Amino acid sequence: MTPVLPLWLEIIVAALVLGGALLALLGAVGLLRLRSFFERVHAPSVIATLGCWLIVHATVLYFSVADQSLALHALLIAVFVAITVPVMSIFLMRAGLFRARLAGEAVPPSLSQPRSDPSTQDS
Repeated sequence: MTPVLPLWLEIIVAALVLGGALLALLGAVGLLRLRSFFERVHAPSVIATLGCWLIVHATVLYFSVADQSLALHALLIAVFVAITVPVMSIFLMRAGLFRARLAGEAVPPSLSQPRSDPSTQDS
């Protein structure tokens, strides 16, 4: 049996889910529209994560009122996404930089290898 929720709560939950879905769609469009790999990494990681958080908030609100107890199990999904997405983005960007350097493309220099400064070298 489906619980009957107040109209104001249904409107809030629907707005949160719709907002989260639109942000996830915006992240997918950004993934398709942006040109370089490094630009494409940011759209899904930042925007889709925010969309996930909106949907999780709607889930917590809906199930907390429907079950008449605080439903925090959905927050585990958001915490998992918030931890894994930045780590995955960092690994993807580092792999992209490594590959671009091997291909000879113009990318920022590596910070892990010290650059030789001509003014400090002994002659």
